[in-house]
Amino acid sequence: MAEPTIAARTSPLAHLEELMRAATVTGARGVALAEWPFVTMVNVRVDPGSAAAGRIEKTLGAPLPRECGRISAYGPHTAVWLGPDEWLVLSQTEVAPVVAELTEALAGDPGSVVDVSANRTTLELGGPAARQVLEKGCPLDLHPRAFGPGRAVSTTVGPVPVLLWQVNEAPTYRLFPRASFADYLARWLVDAMSEYRGPQVP
Repeated sequence: MAEPTIAARTSPLAHLEELMRAATVTGARGVALAEWPFVTMVNVRVDPGSAAAGRIEKTLGAPLPRECGRISAYGPHTAVWLGPDEWLVLSQTEVAPVVAELTEALAGDPGSVVDVSANRTTLELGGPAARQVLEKGCPLDLHPRAFGPGRAVSTTVGPVPVLLWQVNEAPTYRLFPRASFADYLARWLVDAMSEYRGPQVP
């Protein structure tokens, strides 16, 4: 009997990899777009004042952020605030041990730990013109006086709901759209980037 064929895992934007690479703009108005596929993402719900939250924080090595727009990061893990008792944990490690460790920390107390890695993908937009590209379709005030490194909020870019995180001052942003909206968002961003190939209009 023939061995069963196992399909290779494919990211939501694998088919647009070349399109995104070709859209890169260099120079003073530079901007680049790429997918970071298969990032571990775990949704955590727990009472922030509970002993379980304390154990989860010890497992992550950092406190769970308590305010809208805040993140906390330590080692391979980043926790993003989603609500008063909800966080998205992003990790550079494999999903199974992250889920196992956080579930063990919950220890049967009220709350939940759910692998949502397949629910979203990650787009990284960076370069001197990255903020201007986003401002074409994002209602947030992205000026550094209002939004900067270490901030992450739920918003929209074009018509697509995303979690938007500014990683550094370059600026570099990471966008987390639902997998089913990723194709539309990537194409929208590529189109928005095309303006910066030409000379700046005075």
